[in-house]
Amino acid sequence: MKYFDKDFLQFYRDLAANNNRDWFLENKGRYEDSVKKPFAHFVGDLIAEVRKHDKKVNISPALAIFRINRDIRFSKDKTPYKLSSSAAVSAGGRKGMEDPGIYVELGPEHLGIAGGIYMPSKETLYNIRTAIAKNPGAFMKLLKDKKFAGKWGDMQGERNKLLPPEFKEAAEKCPYLFNKQFFYWVELKPGVIVTDKLMGTVMDHYHAAQPMSNFLSKAAV
Repeated sequence: MKYFDKDFLQFYRDLAANNNRDWFLENKGRYEDSVKKPFAHFVGDLIAEVRKHDKKVNISPALAIFRINRDIRFSKDKTPYKLSSSAAVSAGGRKGMEDPGIYVELGPEHLGIAGGIYMPSKETLYNIRTAIAKNPGAFMKLLKDKKFAGKWGDMQGERNKLLPPEFKEAAEKCPYLFNKQFFYWVELKPGVIVTDKLMGTVMDHYHAAQPMSNFLSKAAV
């Protein structure tokens, strides 16, 4: 199914050149028709597809979709609007930063897809490290799996320079223990956004990540 026409991408190109409140209000009807409504439709269908494989994902599109307004309180960049539509489909939606669901970001620069755990709490991070340290071979097998590596490449995330002593020996064999984030992210060409291959592309990445996502989900608790 095709969710977006070319004006979805063009709207964001035009917004990039006119990122101010007056222009946005003048073009709000266009935003509603070309961006907001079709994106909510897409996210609703994505939730339904993910729910087939994870019954914990029982949220509305409103709980998954991030606002287009930027938080400019602590930013030097005071432009008010984001230049892409984004949503996090997981049990906790956009607030579930510890749920390894699927994140999508649609804009004229790229189709971004992500999974894993982006902002683990101190306790969750310790639990994940403990699970990896107990069985680093299982973690590395999932990471090097052809389907995962073919779609996602590698595990990403910022790393600590130091580790708690109990993880140092295991980290010699598995340096990923230094990670303080465990997520995967790819950027694809934006052209796929306006084709009928969008949902299939996102779900192909979701399925490729499932074994790793299941590992992280179990390890986190």
